[in-house]
Amino acid sequence: MRPTAWHATDDLDAFLVRAGDFLRSRPDLHTVPLTVTEVLRTRGPHAYGSGVPVLGLLEEGGSVRATYFRTPPHRLFLTPLTAERADSLAAHLQSLGQPVPGVSADARTAAAFAEAWRLRTGASPVPYRRQRLYRLGTLTAPRPLPEGRARIAGHGDRDLLVRWFGEFGRAVGESGGTPPESWADARLAYGGVTLWESPDGTPLAMAGLTPPVAGQIRVAPVYTPVPLRGRGYAGAVTAEVSRLARERGADEVLLFTDLANPTSNGLYQRLGYRPVADFTVYDFQGQSSS
Repeated sequence: MRPTAWHATDDLDAFLVRAGDFLRSRPDLHTVPLTVTEVLRTRGPHAYGSGVPVLGLLEEGGSVRATYFRTPPHRLFLTPLTAERADSLAAHLQSLGQPVPGVSADARTAAAFAEAWRLRTGASPVPYRRQRLYRLGTLTAPRPLPEGRARIAGHGDRDLLVRWFGEFGRAVGESGGTPPESWADARLAYGGVTLWESPDGTPLAMAGLTPPVAGQIRVAPVYTPVPLRGRGYAGAVTAEVSRLARERGADEVLLFTDLANPTSNGLYQRLGYRPVADFTVYDFQGQSSS
C-alpha cells in the first residue's frame, strides 16, 4: 500500500498554494472546488454559511493527488479518489472528529467514500441525487426562439433574483445553504445573471454564471417559475449565458443536470452540451457521533 498523507486546513491561501496546480489540471472535473475556493477567496470564509470551511488535500510522493472541502452546513465534496484513497480519507476525517452529513463526488468516488464511511461510523448512505456534468461543444441556439430578449440583470432586479433563487433552492431541496440575498448581491457584482424577458420587459426566466477561474465557467442555476415552464424560456436564456461565458473567455463552459429530469438533459444536449462524468450525492443517516 502506498503511503498517504491527508492534510486539513482552514487556511485558504495555504491550501491554494499547495493544491492550486492540481485543481487547475482538470478544470472540468474540478469545477466545483475551483469555483468554491474562488468565492471564498473573494467574498470571505462565510460566503456559503456561518460555519468555518474545512479544506484538505492528499499528498503522495510530493504531489497533490486529491482534495476535499466542506462549507458547513453543506456536504463534503471530493475530487476523484480510488477506493483505497477513499478509505484513507474516511480514517482521516474520523480522526479529526469532522462531521460529515453527506458527500458529493463523481459516482465511483462517492460510492467508495460512502461505503468507507459506513464501515467506520455505521452511517447509512442514502442516495440523494444523481447528476451529470456536461461540457459545451458547438453551441446551437434553440429554434424557434420564444418571443422576447436576453439582458444581464442589474441592481434593479435584486428583489426578483432573491425571490427566484429562494424558489430554486426550495425546488431542488437546497434551501438551507447560501442566503438568497448574499447570492444575488454576489452575482450582480460581476454581471452573473442573465434574464430572458418578454417584449414588454417582464422577466420570464434566469440563468447564472459562476465566476471565471482556471479557464472554466459553470452555468448555474437555470430557473423558470412553474407557471412559465414549457415555453422555451430556459433554453433561450441558457443559450445566451453559454454564449456570454465564451465571450468572457471561458475555454470550458460547464453545467450540471439532475439525471432524474430527462427534459433538462435533453434540452442541454440539443444546445450542444456533451457528457463529461456522472456524480452522486449521498446523505448519511444514523451514524455514530464518535
